[in-house]
Amino acid sequence: MDAPKTMDGQDWGLLILLSVLWGGAYFFAGVAVKELPPLTVVLVRVFLAAVALLPLFWYLGHSLPKSFSGWLPYFGMGLLNNVLPFGFIFAGQTQITVGLSSIINAMTPLFTVLVMASFQEERLIVNRVIGVLLGVVGVAVLRGFDGPIDGNQTLGIGLCLAGALSYGFAALWGRRFLAGVPPVKSATCQLMCSTLIIAVVVSVIDRPWTLAAPSQGAIWSLVALAVFGTALAYIVFFKILVRAGASNVMLVTLLIPVTALILGNVFLGEPIHAQEIIGATIIGAGLLFIDGRVINRLTGKRAAAG
Repeated sequence: MDAPKTMDGQDWGLLILLSVLWGGAYFFAGVAVKELPPLTVVLVRVFLAAVALLPLFWYLGHSLPKSFSGWLPYFGMGLLNNVLPFGFIFAGQTQITVGLSSIINAMTPLFTVLVMASFQEERLIVNRVIGVLLGVVGVAVLRGFDGPIDGNQTLGIGLCLAGALSYGFAALWGRRFLAGVPPVKSATCQLMCSTLIIAVVVSVIDRPWTLAAPSQGAIWSLVALAVFGTALAYIVFFKILVRAGASNVMLVTLLIPVTALILGNVFLGEPIHAQEIIGATIIGAGLLFIDGRVINRLTGKRAAAG
């Protein structure tokens, strides 16, 4: 069983970039779902992203798998990293607020740490568990609590938890079956498989050929969502997965609320309140525990002094 990898400056930079790309994706998706059903938006998102990546895929000299066994790792990743979590989270959001669902989504690193330890891929290190728990608390403080929870909300929470758990298993799957695959190939093939799976689901549920044509604003939002929030984001995602490991790449769910807060302030002029500063500070403290180097130095100095 391996110890989780320590991230260097480039890894943290890539993680922050990924949080910006996926944080922006929430905005673009929010525009698109005002005119199109959520699952149809997901279908367009993964399809356009796959199309956008194919020229780079061919330019880099990659080739598509020639057999079912060759495609199987990408189908598994598409199912665990797109289809199941999107389905669970979208269904959960019909019962609970976006804020509460984002708090639950921030539990993804905790689930990932537990899944990786359960399958003996990485050791369960106390610093990381404390750090992730601090991160979840920080997201809860930043987002705020929604008050009492009723039966429907309990169902929504359960569905969103299932989505977060699916992401944890996606990290395990990627570690076991895609760790040696170049990021562009992993991203492109996963998105192609996701498109195929979601197309079947959407054709039954949404029947998109019966929908009214979206506005130009919605179309451009879909393009931005596909190119930046999906194609480019997955290249960065798989690069972090290869460099820093499964547990570390899922830390992005702790950073997304912070980057969304900063982006909203810088580009939309949204005010930042004391509660949000406190929440972001707690998340930062959690990330220090997860990174481990500062904590180890402090504890090492104390042990030496004693």
